Amino acid sequence: MFILKRQDVEISSIQHPKRDQQVPILHYQGLTFRLISVFKANQEEEARALWRELTDNRGKACVLLEEPERYSVWGKIRLEQLDSDTGSHSNTEILIQGCLLLLQGVYIDIEEFLGTRQASLFEKDIGELLQQKQFAQVSSSETAHNLLTTNPLELAKLSPWQENHVILLLQELHRLGKGYFGNANFAKLIAGTLQNMPSEERSHFISWLNQSTLSKLWQ
Repeated sequence: MFILKRQDVEISSIQHPKRDQQVPILHYQGLTFRLISVFKANQEEEARALWRELTDNRGKACVLLEEPERYSVWGKIRLEQLDSDTGSHSNTEILIQGCLLLLQGVYIDIEEFLGTRQASLFEKDIGELLQQKQFAQVSSSETAHNLLTTNPLELAKLSPWQENHVILLLQELHRLGKGYFGNANFAKLIAGTLQNMPSEERSHFISWLNQSTLSKLWQ
């Protein structure tokens, strides 16, 4: 929607009504945007790719903010939406669960076919990725290990990620998996891990995948 410079916008933060955290808010021409993801100065390509995915392919109203030391992507929101933003809406939960099942499927196949050393390196890569992209509630390698080994269908509470995080993680997961296996064939095999989801939820997740550019990666 917009590519803006720091001088074009006003940035503030507000207290989330239901969680003990400050929510960064960007104001531009009477519109309000919420921070989605932050990228380093040398990650312009990744930032633009996420911004294009959200605006062109998902129809979201987003801002790509260019600053000397970083890039950031912001999604349009009405402030009153925060009142109902618990981070655990049923549809979002399904996307997170499906995403984590694919993540765990890649991890399991790396361990089985490439060995425990490569699996450990993959776990390290995932931990660094989640921290670098500032995924909520990912603060240590232990957290990443739990995401790779704990069945998301049995968790009482999932991480408070949004759809944008799921898109970003699945894009990066495919890139990493292709690097470890040397080709993209692994993605077709991994889809079988979704069979563990309840049929209605699996159908919802697959339908969501098919409607995004992620379908080219995971179908």
